[in-house]
Parts: sequence; C-alpha cells; structure tokens
Amino acid sequence: MSLGIKKNDTILIISGDEKNKRGRVLDVSPKKGKILVEKINIIKRHMKPSKKYTQGGIVEKEAPLHRSNMMLVCPKCDKATRIEYKILESGTKVRVCKKCREVLD
Repeated sequence: MSLGIKKNDTILIISGDEKNKRGRVLDVSPKKGKILVEKINIIKRHMKPSKKYTQGGIVEKEAPLHRSNMMLVCPKCDKATRIEYKILESGTKVRVCKKCREVLD
C-alpha cells in the first residue's frame, strides 16, 4: 500500500488534537499505515534505567499517527494537497501536486 508520503516531507495534520500543525516526517510504516512526525503527538513513557536511558524516569517521545489524519504540504505552493502520480518519458514515476501541478520528487 503506497502512502504517498516519504521521509523528510512536510505534512499538515488535518484532524485530532494536533490539528493545523505542521511537521517533518521522521519515519513511515506503510504496512500499518502510520507515520511518525517530528514534535507532533508527544507522549510520555516511564522508563527503567538501562544502557540507553541511564537516568531512567519519564521520557517524552513522538508517537505515530494514522495517514488519514495528515496531508502532504507542497514545497512550491506551500499548501496542503493531495498527490497525483505521473510517469515521465524516462519511465520514472513521480509525485505531482494536485493544486499547482509541480513535480514533488
């Protein structure tokens, strides 16, 4: 299942507690349909001291959001947009902004 969103894309949250916030994509899980966004959907976890968390305590980290709650922001027109796919003459498949018709890849 193709999500149309890739790592380092800018996205806009369109529903939920984080509505109208923008962020950069850190990780994409296509099988689960989840996307991890920088500084969005912060949760707190109680961690025991370990090698990774020597201090332990309460750690804040991002939790993944479902792909239906976000839209890609076009870097050219700076608007949230849907994605269209186009095959160029060279045979490469690229993403295209539905609003300004610019190639995103």
